[in-house]
Amino acid sequence: MSLGAEIKILLVDDTENNLLSMEAILEKEGYEIHKAISGREALRILLKDEDFSLILLDVRMPIMDGYETAELIQQRDKLKHIPIIFITAQDYEDESAYKGYESGGVDFILKPINPEILRAKVRVFAEMQRKNLLLRIQEEKVRAINNDLKKLNRELEQRVSERTMELENLNDELRELNMSKDKFLSVISHDLRNPLTSLLLASKNLNDKVGEISLKETQMFANIIHRTSNKILQQLNELVDWAKEQREKTKFNPERIQLHARITESLELLRVNAIQKSVKLENNTAHDVYVYADSLMLRSILQNIVTNAIKFTPNGNGVVSVSAQPVNSMIEVCVQDSGVGMSPETRDQLMGSFEVSIPGTNQERGSGLGLLLVKDFVAQHGGSIAIDSEPGKGTCFRFTVPRYEYPADND
Repeated sequence: MSLGAEIKILLVDDTENNLLSMEAILEKEGYEIHKAISGREALRILLKDEDFSLILLDVRMPIMDGYETAELIQQRDKLKHIPIIFITAQDYEDESAYKGYESGGVDFILKPINPEILRAKVRVFAEMQRKNLLLRIQEEKVRAINNDLKKLNRELEQRVSERTMELENLNDELRELNMSKDKFLSVISHDLRNPLTSLLLASKNLNDKVGEISLKETQMFANIIHRTSNKILQQLNELVDWAKEQREKTKFNPERIQLHARITESLELLRVNAIQKSVKLENNTAHDVYVYADSLMLRSILQNIVTNAIKFTPNGNGVVSVSAQPVNSMIEVCVQDSGVGMSPETRDQLMGSFEVSIPGTNQERGSGLGLLLVKDFVAQHGGSIAIDSEPGKGTCFRFTVPRYEYPADND
């Protein structure tokens, strides 16, 4: 369809000859012409088709004149944008012109109609319509472009958000890997150092006193070396498995554990350290107490706490005892020593994982790494940590782990 064919004009006149005359004048311009013989017929046409570019409206018509027809057209929001040119046989004086413009008219054409004037005026409005049409087309294009840009912007924001989330997840994974590495190094440092110390002490005694000690003493040291070596190998294998689980995201693997047996195992690994300081180790937990805990983490918790208890107990006839009692759905384990105790300030420092030295213990120092590890492992079990201590009355390091709720009759 050509642009001219998109210009629709409604001719309204009560005289058929006038309609035919105007149609003949305009038909060469390529307009789409519609005709109405009265104001009412014009309204009926406009009710069915609102897409007109111009209305040529005769002023003098019976029943409903052009001004009345224009006023009714202007009352409809969808029609008031259509320009109206009044066709009149009389000079339009000021009063008539005012009434016409007030009714919605935009111009007047006098009868008899001058074809050139009619074509020129219609051409002006047709050109305006074409420009408005082009403007609407451009507006639609701009609107479509804006919609595409908004959609593209939303997609870009979504992609940026997804990439940001991926980077955050990657950073979280890297942080977890670093934490796992630090934990692994801490576990190696604390869990293997003490058994290795026992092994070195036993081998040193055996080496230094070779030829001087009895067969019984030699067998004792040999048994210590053999037993401790097996324990170190066992712990090393467990650490390798634990590191693998860290890598495979299976960090926490709780199971049913008999607490007395696990404590006995941990104390046995530290017994040589205790003997060197004349510290006695006691396991006062009942045999029917079971916990639901990660085996490796629980052993690491116990060894770290008992090692610190031995470290901060003065040389002599000291005692480090381990006991347990139920507290609601948890088991509270207490590692009690008979050392010099500590002040509230020192206890706060220890709970804050600062490097501390305790008076009366030959200025033994701790790095705080072991306690950081203990805190992390206890937290993963949903447990808590507390320290009860007074100067001169020893220290009880308490922590909780979940109690195994099912009976253990078959064990």
